[in-house]
Amino acid sequence: MNVKSLTIFSLMAVALCLSSCKDDDKVTDSPDSGFHGPEGMPEWFYAGGKLGTSYLFTQSAFEQPTVPVEQNFYYSFKRGEALFEKPFMDEPGGVRGGLGPVYVRSSCQHCHPSYSHGQSVEAGQYKTTYIGNGTLLVVYNPETNAYVIWLAGMPQLHATYPFKAPLDESKITVTWTTIPGEFPDGEKYELQYPTVTMPREAVYAYNQGTLTAEQMGNYDVLLESTIGIFGTGLLDAIPEDSIIEQWRREEGHTKNGLNTAYFENGQWKGYYANKLQGNGTPYVRRFTYAMSRGPLQDGAGANAIWNITNVTRSDRRYHYLDLDGKVYATAASKDPEVQAGFADYIALFDPNNEHPEWRTADVEANIYNYLTSKELPIEMTDQEYTDLMVWHRGLAVPAVRNHDDPQVLRGKELFSQIGCDKCHRPSWTTGDDHVQDPNLFFKNADKQLPRYPNQKIWPYTDMVQHKLHMKNDIRTGWCRTTPLWGRGLHQKVTGDPSAARLHDTRARNALEAIMWHGYSTESDAYECIELFKQLPSADRKAICAFVDAI
Repeated sequence: MNVKSLTIFSLMAVALCLSSCKDDDKVTDSPDSGFHGPEGMPEWFYAGGKLGTSYLFTQSAFEQPTVPVEQNFYYSFKRGEALFEKPFMDEPGGVRGGLGPVYVRSSCQHCHPSYSHGQSVEAGQYKTTYIGNGTLLVVYNPETNAYVIWLAGMPQLHATYPFKAPLDESKITVTWTTIPGEFPDGEKYELQYPTVTMPREAVYAYNQGTLTAEQMGNYDVLLESTIGIFGTGLLDAIPEDSIIEQWRREEGHTKNGLNTAYFENGQWKGYYANKLQGNGTPYVRRFTYAMSRGPLQDGAGANAIWNITNVTRSDRRYHYLDLDGKVYATAASKDPEVQAGFADYIALFDPNNEHPEWRTADVEANIYNYLTSKELPIEMTDQEYTDLMVWHRGLAVPAVRNHDDPQVLRGKELFSQIGCDKCHRPSWTTGDDHVQDPNLFFKNADKQLPRYPNQKIWPYTDMVQHKLHMKNDIRTGWCRTTPLWGRGLHQKVTGDPSAARLHDTRARNALEAIMWHGYSTESDAYECIELFKQLPSADRKAICAFVDAI
């Protein structure tokens, strides 16, 4: 049992003595399983199953290790935790060195405050220097919905000297538009959504004159928030055939159909594969809003520890720049101020002069060759990356709160009655959980990482993409159903006055998130929300209470 969990058990002792359930609604466990939770609670109380649930509901609720971590990986988990929480430094050596030359944030915690999803974004200048703003800028072509090629998919807003950021965030602004609403019984509510303004002058390459307005073309900018990272190891343990079967069940039963880029005629077709570091083995997609990633070991977090900080590792010995591959490198190489400081910079990053191609008489070529190199020095050790992934796969999910509260129980019943559970599927059962690694980094992943075989978990997601047709919607309109587990604790763990729900933090509470699901008649959830609107106010509040409890 970890130290953070001790206090909750003393607090729960009285509650456990008073609680009672039907015999067929109890969960028990054998003495040698390592199960550390309270016995006899309702099955759905154990959100992460017996191996993946924690019982601390304080500010540290999302930071708890799972049972397999406590049994076998605790010190590795704690080392990985430090890599997540603490900032990386721009010097090449030392602890967490190698930040830059350009980067999105200097630490993971900047985007995942207290391991939660990003905080609400304030109106005005877009700022990312503080811990909490977990939204990324999505710069895309509105005609094709594709990312622009002159920036990275996750654009960098910071740089280490002498380099300059690809985007100047001081020139980017966020405004909020409100939409009033009223329920049939007269109760009023209000929705809001953000709009991002980014002039061409915010783009470094455009200001340098190496990227023209014609080359930039038409573009729009959206916000896209991070999501909570706790419990992702449990989602990774869901068998692929179970996910495929869920898509099959829903095919032909949703208003917008399914994303045919991934699934059609009962068959998965848009597999994820890593042909650069891996061998191209196909995997079912499951992570990120866009389902751009397959297994967790090559998922968003595994990638982010590299591309958010631009800290290289043995399988990523190159910089994360723009999708074109040379827009930023060209602009920086021609910048006189970057040229003036490059010799001192490269003396730190290549002290033994192992790369003479970065030290020729042609400074412009030196900068370009450095930025586009595929053989950069390794800045993160293999052990550090392993520790980070032990931590990533080892985060538990908080147990359900107020599970015996009459209002929560009423909300649970109504949640199912009006059809919310069609997309927010309550539970899944994990498989044998033989860890999949598309990156081929781990030599024996089943022994190097924590596993969660045969666990009944309660994430409240169908792992399927849907369309809600919200105002100023997510890029492409397709969005994987976000797990609801733990999200009701966001305000407590982060101090954010807003619940900051949905993909761009537009919903300030559970009610607003629900109402955005029915904003358009074209939404997959429209009929469900119409039923919600007709409920008495007390029942609407009960559903919100249930959503915040799970």
